[in-house]
Amino acid sequence: MATPVYSETRTTPQRGRPRDASRDDALRQAALEVMAEVGYRALTMDAVAARARAGKATIYRRWESKLDLVIDTCTQLAQQNLAEPDTGSLAGDLREFLAAFAAFLSGPSGKAAQALVGELPHEPELASAFRETFLTTQRDVLRGILERADGRGELRPDAPRGMAVEIAGAALIYRLMLTGDPLDVPFVDRVVEQVLLPLVAKGQ
Repeated sequence: MATPVYSETRTTPQRGRPRDASRDDALRQAALEVMAEVGYRALTMDAVAARARAGKATIYRRWESKLDLVIDTCTQLAQQNLAEPDTGSLAGDLREFLAAFAAFLSGPSGKAAQALVGELPHEPELASAFRETFLTTQRDVLRGILERADGRGELRPDAPRGMAVEIAGAALIYRLMLTGDPLDVPFVDRVVEQVLLPLVAKGQ
């Protein structure tokens, strides 16, 4: 089986001075902003360099291609913005995570995600990497929330965990991609109270 495109083998080895992590973050942020404005296909290294006020060679020392840059950006976004809460209750964990996810999607990251999702059917490598980084991280957090709730005795024995994970993410993405309605706290509360808890929690 071929090595996944998001593996470290696609990254150019660093040369000379050690890489500046803050500079990496600035370049990723520039890529995110440009992608939110013009989409993945129109994204260029020149545009990212101009937005970040960096030389194009600076970018190519870090990432071999636009695809590598976007994959790495998705990976970092997932790690930084999809942290797993532990409030001590299923309802609290679901609210905290989904509220944070909604806030994340409501910003420039959400616009970039829209641009990416629209390209996935046409970009197999990007689709595979996006699923293995951003999407997998989001699902793993939700699965962890449900596993801890089960350990506390909060889940029904027949709780459809996989369905709950799908619905939780789909509810937010539906608003982001299709309706354009706000991803606000009242909406998150309704998803938790009216959909997710009745689906999986004991006594509902």
